[in-house]
Amino acid sequence: MNTQSVLRFATTILIFLLAILVGAALWKHYMYSPWTRDGRVRAEVVKIAPDVPGLVTSVNVIDNQFVHQGEVLLVIDQARYQLTLNQMRANLTASQANVEASVANIAAAKAAVVAKQADYQMYREQSERRQRIPQGTVISAEARSNAMAVARAAEASWHQAQAALGQAQAAHEQALAAESQAQVAVATAELNLQRTVIHAPVDGYATNVTVRVGDYASAGAQRMALIDSHSYYLYGYFEETKLPRLRVGDPVDIRLMAGGIHLKGQIIGVARGITDRDNPTGSDQLANVNPTFNWVRLAQRVPVRISIDPSQMPKGMVLSAGMTATVVVHPKGGHDQTAPAVATSAH
Repeated sequence: MNTQSVLRFATTILIFLLAILVGAALWKHYMYSPWTRDGRVRAEVVKIAPDVPGLVTSVNVIDNQFVHQGEVLLVIDQARYQLTLNQMRANLTASQANVEASVANIAAAKAAVVAKQADYQMYREQSERRQRIPQGTVISAEARSNAMAVARAAEASWHQAQAALGQAQAAHEQALAAESQAQVAVATAELNLQRTVIHAPVDGYATNVTVRVGDYASAGAQRMALIDSHSYYLYGYFEETKLPRLRVGDPVDIRLMAGGIHLKGQIIGVARGITDRDNPTGSDQLANVNPTFNWVRLAQRVPVRISIDPSQMPKGMVLSAGMTATVVVHPKGGHDQTAPAVATSAH
């Protein structure tokens, strides 16, 4: 074998070894490097639904309109709720009048008790004096009996006045309770009237506005959604083989598929569980184990929540929930090896 053949053979072997090394490096990078193309932009969505039912009299937003917190989104017909509030206020006024009347009744009952007690004391003393007079003198036995009967009648009247006072006090307590109920009814009517005007709870974008003036809005039925403009974040779905290198606080590079926009972020949380599709739970709460097993097993994908740095967002860019992105994590050096590892799916 001449020198040229040896050189060609050595070159071939070198290229083959180099291809193996490059292939192994690429495979390791693909399998274990903390990156994924399966990133999704998400945001907090507030479901806007009336708290009270009624006809819609005003809709102040259109689809995709930006609104500030506190702005009016829609208004429910207020006439019926205003009438209810007026009625509840009238009931409260009547109950307050009943309380004042019950106070006057208590005062009258107390005065009657004092008067009856005085009469009873007077007739009792009179009866006792006549009882002390010896029999056969100027006073007859009949007069003594009459004086005793009058004293007993005065005592009964005194006790009756005391019972009437107790009834007046009970009626006062009932009037106070009725007044409290009327106050609660007024507060409820005022709250219902306030709830006819629906305000934006956060800054955001109104979307899926399906309500129109004249529609009947049922309580609790969603009529639009409000995407919180300050709540955008990212979910990166990482294969379980890549999770051991991820930690909360690691910086993240985000490249949106929409125009290749480059953003910065940070890992803020890792999901601690995903659904096991192969082994669902049966109707009797026992594991429904799949009797077959595939030798080729795909790595499960676990959601990793990533915050988006708003200072790095280009001015005027459109960020929509549902956008896709490529996510590359830059693990920080010197991770604490005693820190709890991210949970992975077992095979």
